[in-house]
Amino acid sequence: MNADRNLSRRVLLQGLGFTMALPWLESSLAWSGEAAVSPTASPQRFACMFIGDGISPPLWWSKGNGSQMELGDSLASLAPYKEKLNVINGLYNANGSGGHAKCTGNILSGAALKRGREILGGVSMDQLLARHLEEETFLPSMVLGCEQPVSGFHESQYSMVYASHISWRNPSSPVPIELYPSLAFDSLFGAKASKLQTSILDHVREQANDLRRQVSNSDRVKIDEYLTSVRETEKRLKKMESSHAETAPTDLQRPPSGQPVDFREHARLMCDVIALAFQTDRSRLATLLLSRDLSGQVYPFLDINDDHHSMSHSNTGPAYQAIVNFHVEQYAYLIGRLSQMQEGDGTVLDNSCLMFVSEHWNAHNGRQVPCVLAGGLGGKLTTGRSLDYLKAGDGNRKLCSLYLSLMDRMGLELPEFGDADERLSGL
Repeated sequence: MNADRNLSRRVLLQGLGFTMALPWLESSLAWSGEAAVSPTASPQRFACMFIGDGISPPLWWSKGNGSQMELGDSLASLAPYKEKLNVINGLYNANGSGGHAKCTGNILSGAALKRGREILGGVSMDQLLARHLEEETFLPSMVLGCEQPVSGFHESQYSMVYASHISWRNPSSPVPIELYPSLAFDSLFGAKASKLQTSILDHVREQANDLRRQVSNSDRVKIDEYLTSVRETEKRLKKMESSHAETAPTDLQRPPSGQPVDFREHARLMCDVIALAFQTDRSRLATLLLSRDLSGQVYPFLDINDDHHSMSHSNTGPAYQAIVNFHVEQYAYLIGRLSQMQEGDGTVLDNSCLMFVSEHWNAHNGRQVPCVLAGGLGGKLTTGRSLDYLKAGDGNRKLCSLYLSLMDRMGLELPEFGDADERLSGL
């Protein structure tokens, strides 16, 4: 790689037919003759992390702003990032009220869902953004999950397809969920990644070392941090696969990629993959369904052996509070990963919006939707705030108004979306 080569803002390393994109490097501007860019010119990303069956209302609150913000126990793990948060209380999904199944299928679309065998809802906002940005990245969006989708019908006669998916490519088809971290990792770097017997870094090492000698000191740090992230994620995936292999029956051949047995490891690996996708600009949109609606997830590491949904009916008790805390901790982990990734004058978190949301405030109650945002979308979203819309009136606290506002800030302006035709005031 020569210094006079015309390089884009993203540097590509290639080896043995494999292509790997590095993070944004300030030195590449000098090579390509591009003018310096401001932090707002950096890529904007959006990710949604979802927990099914609601939260623990007594412990889900915030007061104040900035470094003086106070957080309820359910949000305690977010304390290091107070100035990067917007804790939003009182948002309302009009078409998401009235019980299970229907509330999850429209959490990102606000569409009215159809009962019975015919699946009919709306396109989710992450997929609208993916279409808008599809020419900008290798992978338009990542749709990840930690719990297997289910079929059949809820007693309300809404399909369980709605309960299992938050990302929808069209009104009748959800985007398939990737459950395997290894395959999600492979999807970022092309089909060849799954066939490599060694680390992908081994195939681009010479170019990476050559590049390090040509860039600024700050870019060397970025390259080293990124390559370390890739290596650590690979190691964790291999460790997970080895663990599976040791416990698999000897007369069966284990698939090349599997779903981790430990939910903690599963969630962290998925967060790591999203972080890599955003850091390398391989994708700018991601959803992660940690637990679906009517979730059957169990938590033996929390000494809880009953399923998630059953526990949610006692959502003020210590067991369900521990479940909610665990989910928020995964959100905090992803925030922390992105906050450590330098990009321009800020971080990848500064140029992103990470949303944590559930379909219910508590069991069967969609009149409030718990929602937290982290990150400033390249300076277009003010952070460090507690925002309360509960008493603003239903017309002024629509969840879809929030989505219109976020899509605006990412360059996709729509006259209406879901049940909203106005932006969320005060955001």
